[in-house]
Amino acid sequence: MSTHDKQFMDLFTLIIGILVGIAVALGVLASIIGSKTQLQSLHEDPAYVQQVNERLKPFGTVVLAGQAAPAEQATAPVAVTPAPVAAPLSGPQVFNQACNACHGTGINGAPKVGDKAAWAPRLAQGVATLKKHALEGFQGQKGVMPAKGGFVNFSDAEVAAAVEYMASEGK
Repeated sequence: MSTHDKQFMDLFTLIIGILVGIAVALGVLASIIGSKTQLQSLHEDPAYVQQVNERLKPFGTVVLAGQAAPAEQATAPVAVTPAPVAAPLSGPQVFNQACNACHGTGINGAPKVGDKAAWAPRLAQGVATLKKHALEGFQGQKGVMPAKGGFVNFSDAEVAAAVEYMASEGK
């Protein structure tokens, strides 16, 4: 490398270094100025001030014997409405949400819905036995039926409705 090229590279490196330093300094300066002005405008925002005042207001007041409670503190009793109870699901609804995973495909020895040959020996035991196995779980020679199909959130009546639905499809 010639002397002229070395001088050029040294000068070029110096200029790039100075420009990078100026860019970093401008970025830091912009960050400092931006954070101060954003914070100031946030503290002046009426919605923010209201939220802060709501969080800081006293929860209650102390009223000593013989003193009247302040008028703004007197509140009417709040009526509590119980949450509505969800209607029980029908047999087809429970089947589609839970049972179809195994009984729709035949996984783990589960009889497929509509497969009359697979359901015949099970139906011979009676629907009451099938409901018991569905609710309590059952381990047979072909596979395992977990209690409520592994879905404990269903009521016994919902599981029984699903069993009746599958049994009616297997007849």
